[in-house]
Amino acid sequence: MRPATYLGTVELLARGNRVVVPDLFDVRGPWRYQSVLDAFTRTLDELELERVTLIGHSFGGGIQLGFASAAPERVVELVFSDTLAVSDEWGLADEALRHPLGLARLATWPAATAFAHSWLRHPRQMLGAAAWGFLSRRDGDISAIAQTDIRSHVLWANRDSILSRADGRAFAEDLGATFTVASRPGGGAIDHDWMFQDPEIFVAHLEDLDLEVLSGERPAPSP
Repeated sequence: MRPATYLGTVELLARGNRVVVPDLFDVRGPWRYQSVLDAFTRTLDELELERVTLIGHSFGGGIQLGFASAAPERVVELVFSDTLAVSDEWGLADEALRHPLGLARLATWPAATAFAHSWLRHPRQMLGAAAWGFLSRRDGDISAIAQTDIRSHVLWANRDSILSRADGRAFAEDLGATFTVASRPGGGAIDHDWMFQDPEIFVAHLEDLDLEVLSGERPAPSP
């Protein structure tokens, strides 16, 4: 997805907060995980953001996980939503192949147009990112974060049609995070793309997590 895909959610979160949405595929040259992490860190530095709350959806959760494990002193709290951070090596590919109709169900107009735009502008980068997502292991990063005092939360759509809820729950346990299965008011179904398709519901679940960034309080600076 592109940053603009999340505009509805951003507008809700930006009421009283500063929100930054990086484009994880708009990079020069081949897409390399460490290069993207370095660029993300430089972006925070240039924006003079010393400590941040990170919210990662789907692919973005893998980058969020890597940054938090490398620089835990810069992270206030973490929220992972239906994320591939749970997967190691071929896990994500396996999920996608076992649930092809789930991918088709997610082909809404906003998602399809955002994907097409990213693919047309950054085909080589998206292929490199996909290879990293399918082949990399993240258990070391998970273990590193679990040993910190960073508050972590995992949100999972109650009808995620491409990623397994059991995998999400196991990821939360390994991370030492809370695990919440999200749904519409009254128990209605939401899917993998709910962070941008249902922004009001997503932000309401964030508010239920009692995040510092939404409490009006500001974290003390690092010693």
